Amino acid sequence: MKILYHHRTRSKDGQYVHIEEMIRALRAQGHEVVIVAPPSAETESFGSDAGPVAWLKRHLPKTFYEVMELAYSLVAYRRLAKAVRQHRPDVLYERYNLFLPSGVWVARKFGLPMLLEVNAPILEERARYDGLALTKLARWSQAYAWRNADMVLPVTRVLGDIVQSYGVPPERIEVIPNGIDPERFAGAPDAMAAKRALGLEEYLVLGFTGFVRDWHGLDKVIDLIAQDPPESRRHLLVVGDGPARADLERQARALGIEHRVKFTGIVGRDDVARHVAAFDIALQPAVVKYASPLKLFEYLVLGKAIVGPDQPNIREILTPDHDAVLFDPTVPGGLAGAVKRLCDDVALRNKVAANARAAIEEQQLTWGANARRAVALFERLLKRA
Repeated sequence: MKILYHHRTRSKDGQYVHIEEMIRALRAQGHEVVIVAPPSAETESFGSDAGPVAWLKRHLPKTFYEVMELAYSLVAYRRLAKAVRQHRPDVLYERYNLFLPSGVWVARKFGLPMLLEVNAPILEERARYDGLALTKLARWSQAYAWRNADMVLPVTRVLGDIVQSYGVPPERIEVIPNGIDPERFAGAPDAMAAKRALGLEEYLVLGFTGFVRDWHGLDKVIDLIAQDPPESRRHLLVVGDGPARADLERQARALGIEHRVKFTGIVGRDDVARHVAAFDIALQPAVVKYASPLKLFEYLVLGKAIVGPDQPNIREILTPDHDAVLFDPTVPGGLAGAVKRLCDDVALRNKVAANARAAIEEQQLTWGANARRAVALFERLLKRA
């Protein structure tokens, strides 16, 4: 099958991991993938933001920036139409973005079956965190894309309910969560070797990986460690960077435990596994209600004892006290209590870690499986056509 893959993502972060892994999985299964995307998407290094686009977003008036986003759809349409005429693809796969109707236009113009992958309700997300000037136009663009794709692929059932609220029929919604490439993590060292390499062999390591923001709640973990007696072996290892790092480091210094909190900074994708391998307990302290966190699948494939919030999107993947210990995020001290359970109960820690590793195979939480699901949907659409 020849697949035209369209996205507007310029930054090289977690969202680009999904793009790259899906393309790799589709190609590994023998499909030809033609990519139409901003040129800078291929040249940026991992961990970079959107470069000049991020600068424009920060400094231009919101109305002007949002008009520019919509105007980019004309550029994207011309690139897509050119790719269709040149490569004659069978189908179109698009990663959803706001103010981006060009994929629907091309699918209609050339009669291509279209799958639209949705990782977030971007209208609601941007309205909450960044603010939107052209709210009505943004709502139109989101509804237009979701309603006119042949199938919409949200990453959680919670997100699927949001998609459905825009008038998309349930039969045109197929939930496909994020995944993992087990081979990328197959060469990870065992926990003791990983700890030794990081100078943490004497510690019980509480670990977190990803872009560090205030709402992740790592300040609660630092407070928890600060309450330990001096001889305690607990240590926080944060694999990543982000805007909350400086405040967390100041907090650790103020509490006199800076020697028991370590930030690695940005780590290349191929180095993530050898850091996560050092975790005894893997932390997912907080997550937005509709997300499918990539770090969760990294923790699972490496067989880590996971602590996470007890909420519907997390329960779509994890089962309490089977492959994770979940806590009520509305209860003060819930995170600390869950961490304490795993620290104190070695048998529980070993059980949930073993079941976590098994969950990948049992639930088929791999990029390869996701690619097969997408291809099966395309085949169904082509047959119907």
